[in-house]
Amino acid sequence: MAPPAARLARLSRSVCFSACHRLHSKSLSDEENLKLFGKCNNPNGHGHNYKVIVTVRGEIDPVSGMVINLTDLKEYMQKAIMEPLDHKNLDKDVPYFAEVVSTTENVAVFIWENLKKLLPAGILYKVKVYETDQNVVVYKGEETISEK
Repeated sequence: MAPPAARLARLSRSVCFSACHRLHSKSLSDEENLKLFGKCNNPNGHGHNYKVIVTVRGEIDPVSGMVINLTDLKEYMQKAIMEPLDHKNLDKDVPYFAEVVSTTENVAVFIWENLKKLLPAGILYKVKVYETDQNVVVYKGEETISEK
């Protein structure tokens, strides 16, 4: 009897964190920032209860039956997401955002880069960040849109 074929699976886990930020680009004037970001440019900032869903993919290990141990994934997400972001002012407490506008797109990239350093190579598939129920960003590690 032939050995069973390797099976590929995707596994997702979610966490929620609270943080505040101000959408403001140092490359723009105060007037341009206000026009572009509106009330999200409030000098005092504003907050969100973010939800993040991290998806990994890989072969199901024939011995453990897992793509990754969920205990390990939980620990990686704690280090990559919760510790640097939860209950923080993104612009003032997270060095990455000192020079990068703290949009949800850039929050997703930040999380991706942090997780990529911790997870086994090639296993990270997708980071999905809910800023609100209506505003969601999906990032899969792409750097640019390739031209056809």
